[in-house]
Amino acid sequence: MRLYHYRDRDGVEVDGILERASGEVVGIEVKAAETVRADDFKGLRHLARRLGDRFVAGYVLYAGQESLPFGDRMRALPLAALWEATATP
Repeated sequence: MRLYHYRDRDGVEVDGILERASGEVVGIEVKAAETVRADDFKGLRHLARRLGDRFVAGYVLYAGQESLPFGDRMRALPLAALWEATATP
């Protein structure tokens, strides 16, 4: 697995991209806010459009407490999810 940062010439960016050798990609945004908005997924949605089926999922890690769906293959997760052992649907 490789870790990248994405930014295009228009300034659209994604904080972290994990890419498997097979080409599958997961995008990650990190926000310090305790709330998450649809606009926080802007870069992830852009990446999903560019990659098509290679894009597996996009996650916004935030300072809140809930795991929240934000559409197809998009989800907001509490930062604490990085250290918790429970599975998230």
